[in-house]
Amino acid sequence: MKKLDILAAPLEKNSLKLLLFGAGELGKEIAIEAQRLGMEVIAVDRYERAPAQQVAHRSYTVNMMDANAMRSIVDREDPDIIIPEIEAIDLDVLNEFEEDGYLVTPNARATHAAMNRERIRELIVRSGVKTGRYTYTRTDDLSEFTDAVEKIGYPCISKAIMSSSGKGSYFIEKREDIELAMNAARYETRGSGERAIIEEYIPFDTEVTELAVRHLDEDGENIVTTFPKPIGHYQIDGDYHSSWQSPNIEEYLPYNVNEIGRSIEKDPELAKEAERKIYDAAKRITSELGGVGVFGCELFVRVNDGKVEVYGNECAPRPHDTGMVTYISHISGFNEGGLHVRAIAGLPIPARRIEGGYRVFDPIAPAASHAIISPAQGFDPEYKGLFDAMAVQGVTINLFGKPLAYHSGWIVEERMGIALATGADAFDAKRKAEVAAHRIMIRTATDRTWRGQEEQRMHVVGSS
Repeated sequence: MKKLDILAAPLEKNSLKLLLFGAGELGKEIAIEAQRLGMEVIAVDRYERAPAQQVAHRSYTVNMMDANAMRSIVDREDPDIIIPEIEAIDLDVLNEFEEDGYLVTPNARATHAAMNRERIRELIVRSGVKTGRYTYTRTDDLSEFTDAVEKIGYPCISKAIMSSSGKGSYFIEKREDIELAMNAARYETRGSGERAIIEEYIPFDTEVTELAVRHLDEDGENIVTTFPKPIGHYQIDGDYHSSWQSPNIEEYLPYNVNEIGRSIEKDPELAKEAERKIYDAAKRITSELGGVGVFGCELFVRVNDGKVEVYGNECAPRPHDTGMVTYISHISGFNEGGLHVRAIAGLPIPARRIEGGYRVFDPIAPAASHAIISPAQGFDPEYKGLFDAMAVQGVTINLFGKPLAYHSGWIVEERMGIALATGADAFDAKRKAEVAAHRIMIRTATDRTWRGQEEQRMHVVGSS
């Protein structure tokens, strides 16, 4: 890895060229941040007019499981940096690109591991980070699947080995759930559904994402790790729904932000202990993965007998959907997309040091994000309620510009945008973002009825 000191204009002979495989909302922010530095961006996705394609200098639409199609684009564009924005791509060809001398970020091995829950779980174990008990099973043998579940015990969670974003996962509470869980792992996955991991359910106090950033230090000589403040979040049906971050971690650590100020008092010492242990776990995992860039480390945090415990769950070798809160909580140029661009290009990320030697990047205000989910299905979505949603101080709306909207009762609905808010503290920001998101209504060319946000689970105030 070499430090970057010279940049040319895009579309010129000496421009720095980034190639995105995956052009969703996370890739869109990477593209925008890269263009702010004068880099050239090419975006590839499986459907036309994907979010990052709308802002890229050039775009391609191909099946990203087709290695020949991916190879053709790389041969034509000859990029300086290849960025896998999603894991649902041909992973073997990434290794070939590396062997040919291309910089795949953070590296092909990390992307390969992140898509495979067996590989990432074994990697987390090797790193020395605590995990719950787990075992593996085939999904075409009900007897074997049942034995695996009963080995771990109830309740437990089954997840397809090759998947992401909650697809193919099931919460198993009783024996009658087992066949449903097996079918979910086999048929509802983003990748292969041949095998599943059965995990012990950890009764955690809160779930966090640590956006660990591996990058060159200020001297441009060594790779170091910088830690934005931990991001609290919750998921619904395995997919991100709300996230929050604050300079004052005792507002949401080590407990759930909804409980602090109600049934639980703030505990600055426990919060500090949680923060250090989160950084330590994320550093161990990302050091094992290697490479440079932003890593979204998903961790469980709980307090047991007055001590903080941190469990490793998964790690994405790229910006994370929960990290979209940094679009409003971090200074310009340093949201998770900007941090990723700086890290992979060889630019510095200045940070302050805290006790234990950890490098920390601080948010500028308590902030939160809340998903805007499509309740309608069809093409050409329209959005209503924007004026009222954005009439509150500290609130804004980000729409991703997706040309399609999906809704189905048993598949996670398509995320079409997010509400972002700053507040007096993390809970206030979370409440404001939630209210703003629920003021947005959506209709499509085929479903002309304006429909509001339907999800109420785990919400503070819902659609008030």
